[in-house]
Amino acid sequence: MRDPRLAEIEGLLTLKAEGQYGLAAINQRQHALQAALLAERMGLPAAEITAALLHDIGHMVHDLGQDPAAEGVDDLHEARGEDYLRRWFGPEVTEPVRLHVAAKRLLCATEADYFAKLSPDSVRSLSLQGGPMTAAEVAEFHANPACDAAVRLRRFDEQAKVKGLSTPPVAHFMRYVAEVIEPLLPDGYCSSPSIF
Repeated sequence: MRDPRLAEIEGLLTLKAEGQYGLAAINQRQHALQAALLAERMGLPAAEITAALLHDIGHMVHDLGQDPAAEGVDDLHEARGEDYLRRWFGPEVTEPVRLHVAAKRLLCATEADYFAKLSPDSVRSLSLQGGPMTAAEVAEFHANPACDAAVRLRRFDEQAKVKGLSTPPVAHFMRYVAEVIEPLLPDGYCSSPSIF
């Protein structure tokens, strides 16, 4: 029997990821696949490839519309994504997802040229997300064991916006997800209900 949690995740990425990714000329699925491909090409472990694939899943599990930032609303997708994923994954997946917005704020505060590399939608959302970090926030971020993975994920996030880029399908990356998902309960059921 196929793990229903994997089916749910694959369903989100195939059926609920058609929405445009911010102001980019790609959709949520293409963005997720490009980020995962970048992680895979770097030879990163399955947990980081999974985090790259699922880092924006928080956008797919809320009902705030396709582009809440345009309405001046921070959808807190990093927290929503972490909340969704922690039911089934450990911190090696959930922490980079939770921290990928904070990593943008960190890089804007610590790398002189990083802000200039941001896409227009990332610039727009930055102010809603708190702007560049303060020195105290930078120190706190660096104290988190997942800080390096979160920064790598953030860099993938910025690069994964290429219109027309060929990537493997969602199914290709599900093997990494299967490798790091928590074992099923003994009765074969999930610990939480499906959102479908």
